[in-house]
Amino acid sequence: MPARPEPPRRRMPREQRTRQLLDVAWALVGEEGTDALSLGRLAEAAGVTKPVAYDHFVTRNGLLAALYQDYDQRQTAVFEERIGKAKAQLRDRARAIAGGYIDCVLSQGSEIQGILAALAGSPELMEVKRRYQQDFTGKCATWLGGFATGAEVPEAGFWAILGAAESLSEAVAAGLVEQPHAEGELERLIVSIVKRS
Repeated sequence: MPARPEPPRRRMPREQRTRQLLDVAWALVGEEGTDALSLGRLAEAAGVTKPVAYDHFVTRNGLLAALYQDYDQRQTAVFEERIGKAKAQLRDRARAIAGGYIDCVLSQGSEIQGILAALAGSPELMEVKRRYQQDFTGKCATWLGGFATGAEVPEAGFWAILGAAESLSEAVAAGLVEQPHAEGELERLIVSIVKRS
């Protein structure tokens, strides 16, 4: 009996294909780690040709940057929802930021830690990470700036919030600190930084 011919591959719209490739890339990072992630491996796992993967991301660094951007977009949506629901009071905003940050890291699992480590591996990727960090500190200034009792909250204060959020999230993800304790500590830190300015 002759073998059945394989059905022709279906062409996806570019945006849909990009989403598919990012989803497969996240799964690969979760299963095999960031070091195993390459455009060739992504193409194989996604069932597409290598040129398709290269057309979407150009380089491995381009893929890592796209994964971080994908994470950041989801994180931004979580923050916007939580800030929108929070009362216009300092403690409520601080709680929304603290819970949102840690929840986002936990929802992505160990994969985001691997991406963050990979971003630190090259100047090009460090610049990508730095842009997103600056975006976060800028959003904190918008969300919290109106609650300063005196002058504006210094820029260093927002970087301190970011540093604490990153460290506490890592500790929760590693099982070193319980999530409610980390969120409470971060909330108190945010309130303290804003109040003392």
